[in-house]
Formats: sequence, structure tokens, C-alpha cells
Amino acid sequence: MGLVSGRTAIVTGAGRGIGRSHALALGAEGANVVVNDVDLEVAQSVADEIKAGGSQAIANNNDCGSWAGAEAMVASAVDAFGRLDTLVCNAGNLRDRMLVNMSEDDWDAVIHVHLKGHFAPLRHAAAHWRDRSKAGEDPKGRVVFTTSGSGLFGNIGQASYVSAKAAIAILGRSASVELKRYGVLVNILAPVARTRMNENLPRYSAAVPEGQFDELDPANVSPLVVWLGSDDCDVTGEVFEMTGGHLAVFEAWRRGPVLEKGSRFSPSEIGPAARQLVAERFFVPVAGTPEFAAWYPTNKK
Repeated sequence: MGLVSGRTAIVTGAGRGIGRSHALALGAEGANVVVNDVDLEVAQSVADEIKAGGSQAIANNNDCGSWAGAEAMVASAVDAFGRLDTLVCNAGNLRDRMLVNMSEDDWDAVIHVHLKGHFAPLRHAAAHWRDRSKAGEDPKGRVVFTTSGSGLFGNIGQASYVSAKAAIAILGRSASVELKRYGVLVNILAPVARTRMNENLPRYSAAVPEGQFDELDPANVSPLVVWLGSDDCDVTGEVFEMTGGHLAVFEAWRRGPVLEKGSRFSPSEIGPAARQLVAERFFVPVAGTPEFAAWYPTNKK
């Protein structure tokens, strides 16, 4: 008996990379898996691998960023396995451009897959869980969203991607409060792993010496997804970072230093006050900058 035995899970973007690892890990722990990917052939290959391991799986190529596609994807899980228990939103793409070179199509394509590709499946899954809850069931719905360090810290040349990923994190936190009444827990994952989106970058393309732990193997991230998608999970609204053998939780935006004057500030007083607060606050650099490279390893420890 695995951690998610008997549960039915959808994983979007599950044909390759991190999504594939999630789907295989859920299947290995006993889940029925809907393997969603726009490439039906690779989705079927992953589904076949899950079935070869002894669990049930179906392939699905609905567009998770389409309202009708997301609805059909959720319906496919219910039709095949009787219900949906776990939703893992992982599908993604990149159209990296510097801000002044980004086109409307670049923006829309990324927002569609990432942000709408999280909202639309959640909307239809939530309706399923609400209906079950109103019928007297305890759905124990579990949702895993996928954000990114770029979305949490910012990054250069990724205006559409960072906007979508930041929005996903706050959408997940908000949904965690709205859906708790139906027995649904929503958490957010910021994975660091090798994927087709980053495999050309030096950090991710470097060969791993034989016998050495591959910290960037996508399979390192999936145990967290299995737990977050299980009955045993009892946290909600949290943002976790997972890479290699490293697990961390992010602290939400919080108000930092405050200056209280007791009366209205004049324009001339704002400059000195703002500079003082900025000097006192906890500083997080933007990813992709030398400052971030120097800050992140120290913070990670």
C-alpha cells in the first residue's frame, strides 16, 4: 500500500521532465493517474509505464489552459476512476524575451499555459469537490501548484514567466482559504530541477560524475508532490522549495520596518523616510543578477 493508494490524480504537463516524474511517483505509490500532456504520444508512454508498474493510468491531451479543455480533463478522471482526489498543475512553457522585445503573443502564450493552466483545472476540480462535499462526502481534495524561484524573486528577461509564476503562488494561497471548507488543501511547489526549459543553461547541462548524487534530477522533487497529494498531508497555503535533498518553506510577504510620524508626511519628508526604511529592510535580490548569485547560496544554508 502506497501513500496515495486508491486516490485519483491528474498531473498536467506530465509527458516529460518534472511532470513525468510526478506522474510516475504517484503511480508508484498506488494512485490512479491521468497523465495530461498536449503530446498524446508521450502522455500514453508515461501512462503505459505506470500501468506496467501495477497502477492504473490514462493518457489525456486536453489543453489545461482552455476552459473547456480543463473541464474535459477533470471529467476524464471522474469517468475513468469515479472521482478526482489530487490535482497537480505542472504544465509550463517559456517565451523568454527582454521586456522591450516581448510581443503580445509571447505574453499570452505563457500566461495561457502557466496561469490559466492552473486556474482553469482548479476551478473545475473545485466544483467537483464542492459537489461531493455538499452531498455529504469528505473529498480530501489535494492541489499542488507549481511556481518558481523566478516568480518569487523576479528574473531578467522573463516578464511573462515571472508574472505568471508569482500570480500562481498568490492564487494558490488564496484558494487554500476558499476551498478549506470543502476539505481541500492547496499548496505550492517551487522546484529546482533539470527540464527541457532549462537544459541548455550551464548549471543544468553539466554532466554529473558517475556515482555522484544528481541534485537536479526531477525525480528528487516528486516525493514532496506525493505527500502533498496524499491524505497524510495536513498543511495548506504553503510554498515549498524542493531540489535534490533540499526542502525549504517560503515565508509570505510581510511588512518590514515602519516609520510612524503621527501626522501626514510632507513630500519633502518622504525621501529621507523611504531611504531609511529601504536601508533597514530585509533585501532579496532579483534572480539572474550577481547580487542574487552571492545571496542565494548563503540564504539556502
